[in-house]
Amino acid sequence: MPQADLFYSEGVAARFPELLGKIENAILEVDDRSGECKGRAHKVVDYNHPHVLLRVSMLPKPHRDAAFAAKLTERLLDLTRTEVPGVERVNVHVSFDLVHYR
Repeated sequence: MPQADLFYSEGVAARFPELLGKIENAILEVDDRSGECKGRAHKVVDYNHPHVLLRVSMLPKPHRDAAFAAKLTERLLDLTRTEVPGVERVNVHVSFDLVHYR
């Protein structure tokens, strides 16, 4: 089960509950075995430049290699930029590091 944490600067306008659903769908498009995605949006009040950061954590699997990570990152980056217009700094971080997740 993936986990998506979306951090956004105060004043950034988007429908974050809907965006989290679209993030889940995008992950399923790239990996139909990933299952439901636990998603949370976090408003950041203190910052120096408006930004959006999407962090997606998934369990490591044999098919989740560098090519998979690159494809998923680009898909999520395109989606986030489309859904959160007007923000120049949008970053996506995909990791497979929850080996002892419980």
